[in-house]
Amino acid sequence: MPTHYKGCQEAERALSAYINLIRASDSLVSKASTQLEQSGMTLGQFAVLEALHHLGPMCQHTLAKKLLRSGGNITLVVDNLEKRGWVRRERQKDDRRMIQIHLTPKGARLIAKVFPEHAAAITQIMKELTEQEQEELRRIAGKLGHGAENFCLERFKKEQHHDSDPTK
Repeated sequence: MPTHYKGCQEAERALSAYINLIRASDSLVSKASTQLEQSGMTLGQFAVLEALHHLGPMCQHTLAKKLLRSGGNITLVVDNLEKRGWVRRERQKDDRRMIQIHLTPKGARLIAKVFPEHAAAITQIMKELTEQEQEELRRIAGKLGHGAENFCLERFKKEQHHDSDPTK
């Protein structure tokens, strides 16, 4: 679906590409979320469990940066994961401000079961593209993501400043 905006050709092309990218992304997320909901978790919960499963325990701040989420969002997701017994928080002895998130045995069993199912669902979804198209998409998305990285870091810094400002 192209843009209805009438402006310079460069803007029309950029907006149309953006719209197609977002619509495709939303469609993929919807399909992936449906598969995860059948396992009893949200996409955000899955992302946290998957990061801890593959990267090991980490503090909430690091988890938020890795997943490009706000501190408040990660806190809410971790709260819900903790209530279900899938993760536990551990305050660090050397710096009590730091709280590290760990998978519990129950959470480790869950993600070990769900991840291969999720990978199979994503593989099925991505079969719409040839192997070469998947590689090209990965390359282009990586290029676009790295270009947006500075924007995301600036937003994250603003959120950090806002969260620490006592007048807000």
